[in-house]
Amino acid sequence: MKPLLRWVLDSVLPPSCLACGEAVQTDGQLCLKCFSTANFVTAPLCDCCGVPLPFVMDGAKTHICAACEAFSPAFEMARAALRYDETAKKMILPLKYGDQSEAASGLARLMRRPGEAMLQAANLLVPVPLHAARLRQRRYNQAAVLAIALARLTGRPLGLDVLRRWRATRKLEGLNAAERRDELADAISLRRGADVAGKRVLLIDDVMTTGATANQCAVALREGGAAQVDVLTLARVADPRLE
Repeated sequence: MKPLLRWVLDSVLPPSCLACGEAVQTDGQLCLKCFSTANFVTAPLCDCCGVPLPFVMDGAKTHICAACEAFSPAFEMARAALRYDETAKKMILPLKYGDQSEAASGLARLMRRPGEAMLQAANLLVPVPLHAARLRQRRYNQAAVLAIALARLTGRPLGLDVLRRWRATRKLEGLNAAERRDELADAISLRRGADVAGKRVLLIDDVMTTGATANQCAVALREGGAAQVDVLTLARVADPRLE
């Protein structure tokens, strides 16, 4: 029945490119033009935060960026599918601001490639939370939509109400990593009754810029007893100067 249902759905709503909307063969694909412009995150990258590195020292066993050397995050490892550029924006902004939550299933497939090992090891998928005021404005949390799609794709347990963003923060654009950490301090906490003790948690979000938000979420999860926190995002801002 599933192949038949897929055929019917494809006949009514043909699969389209995740970036431009052009017709493609199957869901979760990019057309040839968009695929050629997409910048997938590949090595060399920071072993911790996953930011692409311009080079690595020959023979080095670990590769840590300057930002992680200066400030060790509360999460263990972060990975992303794409560099945050114009092609990535075409996929993310409609999901984030354009009510196009149906794109999440295809975007989750892109995230699965770099996140497969973390997904298989995770005991719980947890989205980065939105403040209630912003949630009312957008009508849904794009991180939660991606987490739901990944849970359906992989069968991993899902915890939508684990974290709470109880304090509204000013917009983080234009702030450096230290300023973002200060702004987010104590803004995110574990919800009462949430059980993460001893669990390996995979934090899900759409974009990672400096890692300040992911770090604050990881702090809350670790304080709640999580054994380990990893991070998986669709895109990663690749300019190390933003770290």
